[in-house]
Amino acid sequence: MDVGILDLRGTRCPLNFVKTRLQLERMEVGQRLEVWLDHGEPEEQVPRSLRLDGQEVGVLGSNPGYVRFEVVRRV
Repeated sequence: MDVGILDLRGTRCPLNFVKTRLQLERMEVGQRLEVWLDHGEPEEQVPRSLRLDGQEVGVLGSNPGYVRFEVVRRV
């Protein structure tokens, strides 16, 4: 079961990572979450930090102003 979309556009680092991590903690291993992040620092830092945290992260697409990532909870 997928949790849905976490829209973090306009949220600054590191708060966007913290909010994503808190949402993942509410999920079961294997569940997927779509995360929307602003271009720039958020799109570079949040996926990197999630991967270091043991999560699976993939890019779903890029739109004007933001990028969409899929995160699969692994740990």
